[in-house]
Amino acid sequence: MPIGIVGSTAPELKVSYWIDSNGKERHPLKLAELGPDFKVLFFFQNWCPGCHTDGFPQLKRLIDHLEHRGVGFAAIQTVFEGMDTNTKDKILVNQRRHHLKIPFGHDAPLTANLYPATIEDYRSRGTPWFVLINPNNVVIYNDFRLNFEKALMIIKSSSPLDDGSPSL
Repeated sequence: MPIGIVGSTAPELKVSYWIDSNGKERHPLKLAELGPDFKVLFFFQNWCPGCHTDGFPQLKRLIDHLEHRGVGFAAIQTVFEGMDTNTKDKILVNQRRHHLKIPFGHDAPLTANLYPATIEDYRSRGTPWFVLINPNNVVIYNDFRLNFEKALMIIKSSSPLDDGSPSL
């Protein structure tokens, strides 16, 4: 069952605070900067145990296998709770902790009653959350769990998915 926006054009990122792959503050990242190939977005929270035990290791594994193929990666701290813990400074902490040389963003809601733009636009339901975008800028995966082998196969073959809703 497709979740959220699978099959739709990927929304542009509206995250205003980013650090680059070296931990330096940078201008807001646009999807196009991740390259013309597949893109992988990873949504996390600093205080999310599953993000650290499962999400970040899966992300690292994908990066290790696919970065050289032109796949673009970005991690975004989507702050929908724990505003005092999931702070801007934690993105650098997590970038270094997990040894990831990719851009990290911090997306917090503008007011306490709203969700961050990333959660609204991608209709995510929490963290850890993976989004896989094909070279045509269409979201082909949007969910909690990621089957590494299937994701790797899809990206390496660059073939379209059968029904647009893979069981990754």
